[in-house]
Amino acid sequence: MIDFLVRNIFQPHPELLVFLVVALGFLVGKIHYKTIALGAVTGCLVMGLLLGAQLKVPVNGTVKDLFFILFLFALGYKVGPQFFRGLKKDGLPQVLNAVIVCITGLLVAWGFAAMLGYGPGLTAGMMSGSLTQSAAIGVAQDAIGTLPGISAQDAKSEENLVAVGYAVTYPLGTILCAMLLANILPRVYRRDLAKESATLAKEMDAPNDNPDLGEGYYEVVLRAFTVQRPDLVGRTIEDFETQQKELGRRIYLTRVRRDGTILEQSQSTVLALGDVVAVSALRGDLVSYDARTHIGAEADDVELLGYQTEHLHVVASDKAQLGKSIADLRREPFMVGVYVDKLYRSGTEFPYRLSTQLERGDTLILTGPKRLVDPAARAIGKKVSTSFATDMVWVGLGVFLGGCIGIPALTLGGVPISLSTSGGGLIMGLVFGYLRGKYPTFGNVPPGAQWLMDTLGLCMFVAIVGINAGPSFTSGLSTAGWGLLVFGAVITVIPLLVGFFFGHYVQKIRFPILMGVLAGGQTTTAAIGALNENAKSQIPTLGYTVPYAIGNVLLTIWGAVVVLLHH
Repeated sequence: MIDFLVRNIFQPHPELLVFLVVALGFLVGKIHYKTIALGAVTGCLVMGLLLGAQLKVPVNGTVKDLFFILFLFALGYKVGPQFFRGLKKDGLPQVLNAVIVCITGLLVAWGFAAMLGYGPGLTAGMMSGSLTQSAAIGVAQDAIGTLPGISAQDAKSEENLVAVGYAVTYPLGTILCAMLLANILPRVYRRDLAKESATLAKEMDAPNDNPDLGEGYYEVVLRAFTVQRPDLVGRTIEDFETQQKELGRRIYLTRVRRDGTILEQSQSTVLALGDVVAVSALRGDLVSYDARTHIGAEADDVELLGYQTEHLHVVASDKAQLGKSIADLRREPFMVGVYVDKLYRSGTEFPYRLSTQLERGDTLILTGPKRLVDPAARAIGKKVSTSFATDMVWVGLGVFLGGCIGIPALTLGGVPISLSTSGGGLIMGLVFGYLRGKYPTFGNVPPGAQWLMDTLGLCMFVAIVGINAGPSFTSGLSTAGWGLLVFGAVITVIPLLVGFFFGHYVQKIRFPILMGVLAGGQTTTAAIGALNENAKSQIPTLGYTVPYAIGNVLLTIWGAVVVLLHH
């Protein structure tokens, strides 16, 4: 049966084997225990190794390189804004901690490898898996291929050992990181993550995970009243609203029903006796105004109050609004009747608080009636199209330029050192991602496209790595020995402990946020999931984003550095 599949399907069409491995890899990756899952990347690598060992069908390396450089560009594009924002003053403590974690991980991995006599391939794989950084696999393989004085056969053998080392150490590295941060350290130090996160959230004016579900959400109310006061008859909506504004009240008439028909909204509409008006106002202003006395009896008009609202993406760019807190922004006249639904910073959703200050490039999702949302958007910055089309000119140019800057090499001590095309793709992704985060009106790459390049690109790459390394997997594992698991576990734990002691005793970072910083520095997504679950809050995420960006960049580069350290 296997011979039939190999001869008639996989040998003439190896691309079908790649897709089969990816399908099975994603299926295996769904295996999880509580918040810890094997993950699609590891699943694809394991299935690639297993099927590759059985079928022995090689896949062209160009295909592998194509997916990898696309993945690295997407990775840089995603974390670029956080990476450069972290270099600013307010993010430096988190950056410093992440750098310490990453450097410690590199030194410990290299130290064990030197002590045990591991070659560059096994060292790079052990480090990649223990520090849970999949991207380092490809960078390490690229670096091995450029080593001077190494034969093609030896280079191929070392490249295969990268996959072996990663496959053995990654699952345990993920589990240990999540357990250490979410369970072991809090218990050893007798810290209640949930209680401390709740306290910290209260101090930060974030009474719960969604700041719009707190008191501020009900600051603006929408109610209906019947016009019964003669002094309102004959006045326009604009005249009424202007008078209220002059009196210091923010009361707006957002809709009018007359003789059973809802009128088209216009500021020039003249009010008539018996009109039912939808009133949007600050709760305090409406109470002090006493609408029942000054307008008429309250009505329960579901259709009048149930009008459709607009969801608008707005990039903060107006100088007058930059630096204001969300609480200050909500008090602006143009925000009456308009809600801040979500806030995206540096391309990712940001768990903002009422005290969060607007930064240039922040994207707010405003919700409310179109008549009110549009002026608010113009006051805050520039509206952004929510198109699902990817700007392929931007992506293609970025990948090309990144590859070009990675080609030139310097020679130090007889060893050629270059970024490689993949490393150049990462650097240009960082730059292009930063520009997009700063000026999000061009270079659109929607989340779905980012996922395709990022997750699927990496999974395709590791699937091909596994398929090509499969035939030598058994011999490679016997060479390394199962002691690799023990050394991998130590490489996982030591950097986290060093980062914890430095952050806790020297930097004095609050405990829930420090746990997020460490999860980000070691780029372990499962750990931040476990932390948020135990904390019953998104507060640890506030320490995760910047270190995650720094960790992704440094640990990816370490794939090449740890190879060069062997020469």
